[in-house]
Amino acid sequence: MLTPTRSVSRDPAPLLDEALRTWGGHQDLWVFAYASLIWRPEFEVAEQHLARVHGWHRALAMWSRINRGTPERPGLVFALLRGGMCKGMVLRVPRERGEAVLHQLWAREMPSGVYQPQWLPCRFEADTRSRVRALAFTLPHDSPSHTGTLSDAQYQAIFRDRVGGRYGHTLDYARQTLESLQALGIRDRALEKLLLHAR
Repeated sequence: MLTPTRSVSRDPAPLLDEALRTWGGHQDLWVFAYASLIWRPEFEVAEQHLARVHGWHRALAMWSRINRGTPERPGLVFALLRGGMCKGMVLRVPRERGEAVLHQLWAREMPSGVYQPQWLPCRFEADTRSRVRALAFTLPHDSPSHTGTLSDAQYQAIFRDRVGGRYGHTLDYARQTLESLQALGIRDRALEKLLLHAR
């Protein structure tokens, strides 16, 4: 089956309240960017560093019914899934702007509350002894929004025609992410392989 049998949504407000509480507002806010937040953060960044998180990997494996697809024809977006390692960027937001940026992030990433926001330890690539605790948007493997394993034909169909009302085509999003990663010197072989289905 190409699309999931049911959608999932939950109230994002309690998740935002929890993120605000655990951040606390006493220090700068750090965000781990692994896909479009790298190339279109939509908020002012005071500092950024190449970084990695262990125990998680980037995957184009979450159904999108708003940003990159529709309820009838879901597209795909990236999520952090358990296992492996992910290279990306950590973005620093000054403490006084942290609350506003969290609200912005929730409006963008959490309209239906599908992601599971978590604070993850991120190691700087330039100095692996340096680390920060950064907010990241993860997805449990048992979430109904997790695609599971898709066939080559399914990826081809999604890349061919899945477009969302907010941000456009799944294919454009995947390509832009790959190009941004490559510009940073980050190799994502899994994404390179997926995009072969778009040819």
